[in-house]
Amino acid sequence: MKDKETIEYVSTELLVPFKDHPFQLRDGEEKEQLLESIKSQGTIEPLIVRPSFPAGKYEIISGHRRMEACKELGIKNVPVIVRNLTDEQAAIAMADANLHRDNILPSEKAFAYKMKLEAVKKQGQRTDLTSSQRDTKFRSDEQIAKSFGIGKETLHRYIRLTHLISELLAMVDEGRIALTPASELSYLTESQQKALYDEIEYTQATPSLSQAQRLRSLSRQCRLSRDAVYAIMSEEKANQKEQVRFKVEDLRGFFPKNYTPKDMIETIFKLLNEYRNHTLARKAKEREER
Repeated sequence: MKDKETIEYVSTELLVPFKDHPFQLRDGEEKEQLLESIKSQGTIEPLIVRPSFPAGKYEIISGHRRMEACKELGIKNVPVIVRNLTDEQAAIAMADANLHRDNILPSEKAFAYKMKLEAVKKQGQRTDLTSSQRDTKFRSDEQIAKSFGIGKETLHRYIRLTHLISELLAMVDEGRIALTPASELSYLTESQQKALYDEIEYTQATPSLSQAQRLRSLSRQCRLSRDAVYAIMSEEKANQKEQVRFKVEDLRGFFPKNYTPKDMIETIFKLLNEYRNHTLARKAKEREER
């Protein structure tokens, strides 16, 4: 009979993050809610960890955000459940524990899906620790996609994002470039992607799916020059609407260091709504006083 798992309390100094894990604790409303929850209730849900090297340390499988929040709050000891897992089992468990959360960035999904797929292939196409013999007849990518309620093509589009340069990947996270065109752009060479990013910044327009496909096609033919990138990106889109844009670096000084562009936009709209409501209330009061 398997021994019952027990909860232990260990020092945060003994906890090390899972190598190359993509999940981060970002500033914003989600972080504030997590901090408030821990302050009022404590870390109720234990972290999942495994013994690590050097001896005496523990590698976090699930709970990186909680651990970072506890450190920020000055909490020295946190509850953990220790499991002995292989590298592949740990990678799969880490991905599964985080990918079902809300508000996951496309880049986080991309690297987590990639880590899980590589681990599953090394395991021999097992998709979890309790897979039956019947499951092995499925391709590992099909089984993983099914477990997350997405198609195999969508899974591979996310994984292709790991081939984007950081500047373009950030635009995907910001919602400026959609998943499908982004996956097409991932086939461009690094220098071609940098040329595209420069053009995006200059034109303040991102490529449509059709444009992304043509950029990929020219790249495959070794014909994608800077002039070709300029020609494609200079085209006016039929559905292009007038927009007001700010560069992230121009806004950075007004927000906490780790705010994402999405957090900035949400805060700006919140402040604009407050300003509008304040203005409407002031005008209503002035009318009453006349």
